[in-house]
Amino acid sequence: MRKTDPFGFDISVSSAKKKNPRGRRTVTGAVETSQRQCDHPGCAEAGQFRAPKARDVLDDFFWFCRDHVREYNLKWNFFDGTSEAELNAQMTRDRVWDRPTKPMTDPEAKAWARLGIEDPHQVLGQNATRNPGKTPEGIATRKLPPTERRAIEVLEVRDSATKAEIRASYKALIKVLHPDMNGGDRSQEDQLQLVVWAWDQIKDSRNFK
Repeated sequence: MRKTDPFGFDISVSSAKKKNPRGRRTVTGAVETSQRQCDHPGCAEAGQFRAPKARDVLDDFFWFCRDHVREYNLKWNFFDGTSEAELNAQMTRDRVWDRPTKPMTDPEAKAWARLGIEDPHQVLGQNATRNPGKTPEGIATRKLPPTERRAIEVLEVRDSATKAEIRASYKALIKVLHPDMNGGDRSQEDQLQLVVWAWDQIKDSRNFK
């Protein structure tokens, strides 16, 4: 249902098109409402067909009649005067619709950069590099089953130790815990048996050769 404007104005879209027919084109591209004369020298026909004046001024047009716009289009070459390097660069830009992907940046890094800090760890000063981690640099740890992991803890060695180092630690613990070395004191026999058990887990293990 069409509403009547109380002030007597027709603000419908169809009414606006009737009052302002500018830019109405036919299927051939002719602008029926154009009142221009053909820009070709000596031609008095109506200029209903537009053509760009230059490749770098694509919003400024010549207006020609049908015959002269065809003649102009046959001679038009958008890439006229373009070198091969410029043409290849244009083709590269066209592959991404002239919107190249920008490199991703870390917004947190930008925030630190505004403070003049390249590395966030710099705020810690010398303490930033004082923690070497659980594993010493350059020494790889072994993946061990739970029994062997428990065994090296009992023998008080690292999982990166060689079998010779583990044997030396085992012998040292035996000397400390054996009753013969403690005047017959058997209070540490449980610990001694645990050390012997730990060495049994390691001595034939394929992880410690």
